[in-house]
Amino acid sequence: MTHDPNLYPTDRLGRAQKAAADAGLDALLVSPGADLRYLTGYEALPLERLTCLVVPVTAEPFLVVPGLERPAALASPAGALGIDVLGWAETDDPYALIAQRLPAQVARVGLDNHMWAEKVLAFRTALPTAEQSLAGDVLRELRMRKSAAEVEALRRAGAAIDRVHARVGEWLRAGRTEREVGADIADAIIAEGHIRVDFVIVGSGPNAASPHHELSDRVIETGDVVVVDIGGTTEDGYCSDETRTYAVGEPPAEFRAYYDVLERAQAAQLAAVRPGLTCEELDAVGRDIITEAGYGEYFIHRTGHGIGLESHEHPYIVQGNKLPLEPGMAFSIEPGIYIPDTHGARIEDIVICGENGGDPMNVRPHGLTVL
Repeated sequence: MTHDPNLYPTDRLGRAQKAAADAGLDALLVSPGADLRYLTGYEALPLERLTCLVVPVTAEPFLVVPGLERPAALASPAGALGIDVLGWAETDDPYALIAQRLPAQVARVGLDNHMWAEKVLAFRTALPTAEQSLAGDVLRELRMRKSAAEVEALRRAGAAIDRVHARVGEWLRAGRTEREVGADIADAIIAEGHIRVDFVIVGSGPNAASPHHELSDRVIETGDVVVVDIGGTTEDGYCSDETRTYAVGEPPAEFRAYYDVLERAQAAQLAAVRPGLTCEELDAVGRDIITEAGYGEYFIHRTGHGIGLESHEHPYIVQGNKLPLEPGMAFSIEPGIYIPDTHGARIEDIVICGENGGDPMNVRPHGLTVL
């Protein structure tokens, strides 16, 4: 993980304290995951042993880690934050340690959204009078708006996954299985600038109609439509996610017809991005075009999701989300049309909302690629 101070600035803990206080919380309790990485730059191992960043609103934050993990914590960006990093021994009770160090009369604590249930229950025992709520309701407000350094990290991730899609023609051909193609793509995700493969979807023929299709041993055939949705995590800690649709030989005419509709809908959504437009309004821009063309029932998922230190995070571009877009918000635009048991298509780009419109992180052509 990079130690770029622009990506993990020291003011985030102070901002988190203020946001927690504004939300009526007395402390945030943050275990390994994206929230901990965001606040400290520490990519801690998710272990049965407790690692927890404690952010009281009226006292200095501190980090509690298993003693054997303390050197790694100090070597991470967390070591440069000037906070106490407390190691606990195998026979210690880290929950009691935190309870003793927290200010008296802690009435309400926010626990990060992905904390394991056994740890949530242990904190309930250690802090029996404290009401528990979700820290994510507070932290997502900070994480949704990307800094200039975060935007550049997402741009690097987008360029890396673009380079992988540029090579798909090397591996995608009739006679190979989805699993074989997926293995080559996974290798390329690492080779082209990621440190981790997060997902590889290669949906061929009727499998293209399943948005989250798992790799299978289906043999790709001439005339197949193939949806390739791939993403990974870069050294910066920021994620990529991009979908393109391919055809192995000439696809069916009915597919060409609805792919043209899909391309038009996605282009309209990309052009519509601007501050003040709500998430549900952006969803409707593409959904209305697809529905008017007669394919509305086949667009079966939201338009998109936020992205940053996680592949899926706020904001979500979906009907019912009245959140207005703001500069710095990063999200996918990925409408799809899926004809059950036949074929399907999706086009996905990552976009940053700028002051005057959308700034795409992906530059690969959107047109159907016939191999």
